[in-house]
Amino acid sequence: GKEGTMGYGIKLRVWGDYACFTRPEMKAERVSYDVITPSAARAIIEAIHWKPAIKWVIDRIHVIKPIKFDSVRRNEVERKIGIGNVKKAISGSNVDLHQYITEERQQRAKQRATLLLRDVEYVIEAHFEMTDKAGNEDTVEKHYNIFLRRARKGQCHMRPYFGCREFPVQFELVDGEIPKSQIEEEIDLGWMLWDIDFEDEMKPIFFRPKMVDGVFDARRDVGL
Repeated sequence: GKEGTMGYGIKLRVWGDYACFTRPEMKAERVSYDVITPSAARAIIEAIHWKPAIKWVIDRIHVIKPIKFDSVRRNEVERKIGIGNVKKAISGSNVDLHQYITEERQQRAKQRATLLLRDVEYVIEAHFEMTDKAGNEDTVEKHYNIFLRRARKGQCHMRPYFGCREFPVQFELVDGEIPKSQIEEEIDLGWMLWDIDFEDEMKPIFFRPKMVDGVFDARRDVGL
C-alpha cells in the first residue's frame, strides 16, 4: 500500500489585509493569535488541492511581516430566525421570517470586540502523505503536480480565508528563495492550538512553538 508515502514539499506565499485566528480560551471577545495556526495554514493548502488519498502536513511557517493588531467592534444580532418557523413557512403557514435589525441591534455595551491582525504575510512550507484511501491511480507525482498547477494558476476549490470568511487569502507558489522575514528576534508564541484530533472526540491539541527570526516549526512534537 501507499499509506505513509511522503510527497514532495511545497512553499506557498499567502497574504491579506486582515486575519483573525481566534484563541479558544477567550470567550466574550474574539482575540487572534499573534500568527497563523498550523490548522488554519492546512485549511488554506487544502482549499487549493485535497483528495482523500492525501493528508497535508504543515512543516514550517515563515511570518514575513511584523505582527500588527487592530481592534474593531461589531454589532451582532442576538436572535436568529428559528428553524421551526422556517419549516412552518416551507409547509405553507403564514409566518414572518423577517428580522428587524433596528429593533434587535445589541446595545454598544453588548457589541463584541474583535482583536484582529492586519497586513499579514506568511510563507507556508508543507508536504503531503498518501493515506490508505489512495488507489493505484494516486501517485505522489500526480498530486504534487496537480497542486503546483492549481497554485500557479490561482485556482482553488473554495476561496481560502484567514480565520474568518470576510478575510480572503491571496496566494502564490514560491519557486525560489523564501522572502526574508522582517522579524529579527526570538519570540515565544505561548500555547497555541495545533489542531483538533477528530479521532479522539474532537479533542484540541496544543503546542508551544518558539519563533526565531520570523520562522517557527509547525510540527506537533515541537515544544510538547
